[in-house]
Amino acid sequence: MTHLRRSMLPRLITMLALLAGVVAGPVLAQAIEFRSLTEQAILYDTPSEQGKRLFILRSGTPVEVVVRLDKWVKVREPGGSLNWLESRVLSNRRTVLVTAERAVIRREARDDAAPSFEAVRNVVLHLVEAPSLGWAKVRHRDGDEGYIRINEVWGL
Repeated sequence: MTHLRRSMLPRLITMLALLAGVVAGPVLAQAIEFRSLTEQAILYDTPSEQGKRLFILRSGTPVEVVVRLDKWVKVREPGGSLNWLESRVLSNRRTVLVTAERAVIRREARDDAAPSFEAVRNVVLHLVEAPSLGWAKVRHRDGDEGYIRINEVWGL
C-alpha cells in the first residue's frame, strides 16, 4: 500500500497544481480598470445621493474602478481611499496623475533624452500610448507630448 501511495504522489501534486491554476488563473488574469472623470465629481460613502458627501475630485482625475452597482461605481482615488461616485462622470479616455514633486517628460523613452516639458505633483496628463518598458507617452492639455517614467504617475 505504501508503494501505491508513493506512486500516486506525483499525480496528486500535478492535479493540485492544475486545480490551483484553474482557481487562481482568472483572478490573476483580471486587469485593473482605470477611467478618468469627465467632470468634477462628488465622492460618497455609499452608493446613494443620500450618502455622506466626502470630497470632490476635479475633472480629468484618474480613478480605479473596483465595483459597479447600477448607476454607481466604487472607485479607488489617487489618495488610496475607496468611495462611490455616479458612473455617468466616468470616461473611457485615460489620464494619469503626476505623483513626483517634479517630473521631466522626455522627447523619447530614455533617461538621457532631451526634455519636452516638466510637470509638478497632481498635474493631470492624457495617456497617449500604453506603458512600455517603464515609460508612458503622455500629452499635456497645452499640447506638449513626451514620455514619463511610470513610477512618477498614478493611474496605470
